[in-house]
Amino acid sequence: MAPSLFFMFCTWVVLLVTIHTSIAKPLCHADESSALMEFRRSFRINRIDFMCIYPKVESWSLDEHGDCCSWDGIECNKATGHVTGLDLSHSCLLGTLSSDTGLFRLLHLESLNLACNDFNSSSIPYGFGNLSKLQYLNLSCSNLSGKVPSDISLLSRLVSLDLNPFCDFEMTRGVYRWSILKMPNIDNFIQNLTMLRVLDLSFINMSSPFPHVLANFSSLKSLKLESCEFHGEFPVSIFQLPNLEALNIGSNYQLSGEVPISIGNLVFLNELSIRDCNISGSLPTSMGNLSQLAHLDLSFNKFHGQVRTFFANLTHLSYLDLSYNNFHGQVHTLFANLTHLSYLDLGDNNFSIGTGHWFVNLVKLTHLNLADCHLSGPITNSFENLTRLVWLQLSSNNLQGEIPNSLWELKDLEVLDLYGNNLSGTMDLHKLKELRTLDLSFNNISFVSKAEINATLPKLSNLYLDSCNLHEFPKLLGYLSTLEMISLPYNKIEGSIPMWMWNGSRESLIYVDLSHNFLTSFGNNQINLPLPKLAYLDISSNQLKTELPSPPPLVAFYNISHNFLFGEIQSICSGRSLVILDLSNNNLNSTIPPCVGKFDSLSILNLGKNKLEGMIPHAYPKCCLLEIIDLTKNRLQGPIPRSLANCKMLKYLNLAHNQILDGFPLWLSKLTELKVIILKSNKFHGPIEAYRSQFNFSNMHIMDLSYNSFSGELPSKLLQSFHAMKVIVSQDELEYMNTLENVTIYTLLFEYGMTLMNKGVETEYAKVPLALMQIDFSNNLFEGHIPALIGDLKSLILLNLSNNVLTGSIPPSLANLTLLESLDLSQNKLSGEIPQKLAQLTFLSSFNVSDNQLLGPIPQGSQFNTFAINSFAMNEGLCGSPLPKKCGTFGDDLPLPPSSQEEIGKESPFNLDWKIVLIGAGIGFLIGVILENLIIDEKSSWFLHWSKRMAKIWKRS
Repeated sequence: MAPSLFFMFCTWVVLLVTIHTSIAKPLCHADESSALMEFRRSFRINRIDFMCIYPKVESWSLDEHGDCCSWDGIECNKATGHVTGLDLSHSCLLGTLSSDTGLFRLLHLESLNLACNDFNSSSIPYGFGNLSKLQYLNLSCSNLSGKVPSDISLLSRLVSLDLNPFCDFEMTRGVYRWSILKMPNIDNFIQNLTMLRVLDLSFINMSSPFPHVLANFSSLKSLKLESCEFHGEFPVSIFQLPNLEALNIGSNYQLSGEVPISIGNLVFLNELSIRDCNISGSLPTSMGNLSQLAHLDLSFNKFHGQVRTFFANLTHLSYLDLSYNNFHGQVHTLFANLTHLSYLDLGDNNFSIGTGHWFVNLVKLTHLNLADCHLSGPITNSFENLTRLVWLQLSSNNLQGEIPNSLWELKDLEVLDLYGNNLSGTMDLHKLKELRTLDLSFNNISFVSKAEINATLPKLSNLYLDSCNLHEFPKLLGYLSTLEMISLPYNKIEGSIPMWMWNGSRESLIYVDLSHNFLTSFGNNQINLPLPKLAYLDISSNQLKTELPSPPPLVAFYNISHNFLFGEIQSICSGRSLVILDLSNNNLNSTIPPCVGKFDSLSILNLGKNKLEGMIPHAYPKCCLLEIIDLTKNRLQGPIPRSLANCKMLKYLNLAHNQILDGFPLWLSKLTELKVIILKSNKFHGPIEAYRSQFNFSNMHIMDLSYNSFSGELPSKLLQSFHAMKVIVSQDELEYMNTLENVTIYTLLFEYGMTLMNKGVETEYAKVPLALMQIDFSNNLFEGHIPALIGDLKSLILLNLSNNVLTGSIPPSLANLTLLESLDLSQNKLSGEIPQKLAQLTFLSSFNVSDNQLLGPIPQGSQFNTFAINSFAMNEGLCGSPLPKKCGTFGDDLPLPPSSQEEIGKESPFNLDWKIVLIGAGIGFLIGVILENLIIDEKSSWFLHWSKRMAKIWKRS
């Protein structure tokens, strides 16, 4: 080969090698490497985070051979070496994502995934708009909060955007980080993102109508807007998106409307969820066109009608949830051909399912819920074919007979729920090695004897045996090493609580409910339970005759009420984690220890109906969290401690039936959450309001000051501050006064209980309707007039002012109390007529004005025709039914004028003895005196009635 040709050949070889090397292995740009390392240094690695899988950034290094294109999670352009992709999902990052992050200098990024890290509740920073080439952005499940920055909406090349604060990985582990993201104007945010194929903004608070502009996004394949607080009409427009494959708008419960026929246009739809959206109507038959549908969730809505036959066409369905609707009809064969189903939930409808073998072909089922589906008869052996079942729920039906052995052959079962049937039999559970939750409550069952128990149920953590007609503790309890919850209330278990119960689960138990049995003591007299992790303990409504057990160290819920406990309660001071403490209805004595006022987390305190003495603990810290205090029916003395004003959350205060000596606690007005104050039957005294008194009881529902020695005029300013009583609030269904309390992993609904005077009878309320508004100032020393402003309290249901020294007339404004059911003004010194307008009170079922100085005719019609004679007794001037004294004959029923100067005017020139006038003067002269000389309020019902009556008599004469 000629030298020149050889030289040219070598030159080409070198050039080709150089080009090949540069193409095969481009080097990362230094400025991008630096930006990435700056980003990495702003975080630390948290390997114990439940979302942590692998810390990719730990492999990053800027050594002499460092090339960021080879680092974990990074993708570069093969030609230019620029970083185009960054995937750090599940990378254990902990720290703040700030606006000066090095990420925003990676200007060639096309894909960015930071999902499932922990950004410490920081805001999404402004700056993503710099990354103008971004096509994929995923910030989901990363503990971000605040307002979604508007510059993300500038990323017009975005094909996929996921800002969902939660993710499936998080939910399956049952752990949630309650970060809150907000997007005040979604229409403006998305209007430029027309290239989107995937959009997930679920769990972002938008509080707006559904964004109908999405109907123009023809490229959308996946749209997820779950729990965004949309309101208004159901978004019919989105069912016109031709390429949609996944649609989830569930948990937007303020939406309303029906599913349109146009849903049948979404022929590529694979996933559809509109659960918990308040949607009604029947399902359109066009849904039969959705032949590709694999996931369908219509639960928690108001659908009705029969389940349509089109379901038989949806042969690709693997997930179907129709629970909590009003569907009805036969479903024996509708789902029999859906052989791909792995999840089927038909619970809480009006189906007629029967007990046939229609589901025997559904051999892929792992979850089956037929709760509250009107099942009857015995459980058949049809379940033996469903060998993959992990979850079986047949609760709240009318199943009868023995539980078949075929259920015990379902070896993969993790949850078995047979609650609320009429089943019987002996439980032989040793084959269910995977069982984690077992609910046999409200059946009639028993367990195998101790001799037959092996090391059984190694994974069982939740056992519910409420009302199972058990007479003894099941022996298997002593062998359950993973048990966390045991519920045995409403059985017939007698005797001692045996210590062997905790042998296996001593270190794992969190929840124990033994209430409503016949237990009398603790085994070996060991009153302190050795359960270091216990958070919930309920032994109420038994027959325990012992001293008060000390609460375990982590107990938050401690209820040992309705027993026969005796002695002091000092041992309660060990319960530093208490949230709910109920020791009521026992025989406990001595004083309340000061520690009760110092618990950091205590929210509900009930020591009522014991024999406690001394003063109420006086030291309550500024961080006091008490919401309910019930100390009724003890022997407590002294004043109410003023430091209770630190308990800003207080809603319910019941100190009835003690010996408390104090004036009215004006300072309680600072506690604006108060709904109930009951100070009945104590030694409270004195006037309630002085000249400068100010009150703010705006949330007050019930105030009971009865059986004390309060004096002075009825407190007008106090009554005027009851703003909640001035508004009538309609309720679709009956609600009760309650409070939600977080007890470790549980959220408990705690309903108020109290004793109130209702229609003359002392009534025990286990729970109190939220609409019950009551004022009881009876049996005190109040004097003066009944203020007319009481008529402003329009939602008042019970009003009792009896047994005081009230004078003047009954104000006609009481007729404004249209919801009033009980009115007691008896045993006062009221005068004048009963206002005729009170006959308009159509709910009034109890009325008592006895023992006053009333006169004139009793109102007739409506409820007044139902009141007995004792409602009006000891009022000599009253006449008309039901009294034997008739109205209409002069001399028999002529009402005497009131003695009060208010009725005849303070400027009256006459101050005559009316009996003398009637006897010694002529009729004509008398009328002249009344009409010409008396200065009288002409609106007075007494004056109008009296003058008309006298005019008729004068005319006849």
